[in-house]
Amino acid sequence: MAEHEPLTPERRRASPAQVRRRRLVALTALVGAVVLVVVAVAVALPHVRHERAAPPPPPPPPKPFRVIFPEGFTRSQMAQRVVAVAKIARRKRGKPVKLSGRLYLRATRTATVPCFAPRRRTNLEGFLFPATYDFLGKTTSRQLVGAQLQAFCGNWRSVNLKYAKRKNLTPYDVLTIASMIEAETLAPDERRLVSAVIYNRLHAHMPLGIDATIRYALDIPGTQSLRQSELKNPTPYNTRLYPGLPPTPIGNPGLASMQAAAHPAQVNYLYFVRKPDKVHHFFTASFSAFQNYANAHGY
Repeated sequence: MAEHEPLTPERRRASPAQVRRRRLVALTALVGAVVLVVVAVAVALPHVRHERAAPPPPPPPPKPFRVIFPEGFTRSQMAQRVVAVAKIARRKRGKPVKLSGRLYLRATRTATVPCFAPRRRTNLEGFLFPATYDFLGKTTSRQLVGAQLQAFCGNWRSVNLKYAKRKNLTPYDVLTIASMIEAETLAPDERRLVSAVIYNRLHAHMPLGIDATIRYALDIPGTQSLRQSELKNPTPYNTRLYPGLPPTPIGNPGLASMQAAAHPAQVNYLYFVRKPDKVHHFFTASFSAFQNYANAHGY
């Protein structure tokens, strides 16, 4: 019996229609893949461009300089301090700054003090609040003065003037008294005592006899003794010669002295003299006790 090769099913050839369908499916898949790639690239590119186009972070703001005005500084002393700090700022910055002692004096000659009547002042002595102020190279002297006047008003509004008004004192009188308290006291607990002496002498129509007013008028520092000719100088600020308050404040007081000027201690003192420690005072209502103390300590 003859052997026969195994029979295998005959592979059928695809019809032309099937070939066309398969080619269409493959082409569709390819087109879809290309579209997906294009879409992905289109979505990614804006982020890449955005990241590349993002501006660099801004530089840190310039570090400010500082000017410190101690309590009791006069307008002239403040101008000198402005000259000193402007010089330091120029050296550290390596370029000019706008603060100027000359322009500071000009800016403090006349200005509007919004919390005080009359608002327009032709002498800003007393209104230039002593504190620490920051400034930049572009800060002008007028801007610095504006900051001082703003600080003054913020503090002045906290001062209760009812008692002073009952004593027939104006707000400007209180500010003037505060400047004298600032010039005469180093010990904080003596502010209201010095204020009481001023109130009591005004009430008694006595000259105030405060040498700080003469020093202010003649520009004599507190470390220098006053000569007899200076004590007799007819300046309107000589409170040994003329009763009442000096024409203007003699410096720029801080809040504590403003409060003391509005609320003196309830004591009958009429005299005070510096103790040997150069910080505290001896207070008394007796002229003989005042003289004895002064003579005993060589005043």
